[in-house]
Amino acid sequence: MKSILAAAALMLPATGWAATPVTHFPAGGPLPPGATAPGAGPAFSSAVLAGDTLYVSGTLDIDRATGKPPADAKDDARMVLDNVRKAVEGAGLTMDDLVWVQIFTTDLGNYATFNEVYRTYFKGPMPARAFIGAGSLLAGAHYEVMGVAVRSK
Repeated sequence: MKSILAAAALMLPATGWAATPVTHFPAGGPLPPGATAPGAGPAFSSAVLAGDTLYVSGTLDIDRATGKPPADAKDDARMVLDNVRKAVEGAGLTMDDLVWVQIFTTDLGNYATFNEVYRTYFKGPMPARAFIGAGSLLAGAHYEVMGVAVRSK
């Protein structure tokens, strides 16, 4: 057992993983059914900042006023990307700090429309990305977007 622990200790980075500051940003806004329990908060954080790396949870295109996604594909894309931007900027980073983005959609036919809107959210090089078809998403959403951002130094 001691040799296993010693080997594991050798694989840790020299700076020590445990020394990395971690900040959780609570989920807010419209949440899908089942995301909260009576007397408890959401079952996830909207984002977690570990050192200079931000992990953004899946974000939906749900309108706060109606609890539903917009009917127009461009409005859908703007809404979900605005929600991602709020999570990223809330942690002190920018959309240009995103290095990896995953987009889940219920309609792959909206690929070009989504891209048209998506491009307007970035000034610099685009992050690596996946655009993935999903049979259905929580709360009837059309898009769910998650990503990883790294603070520029």
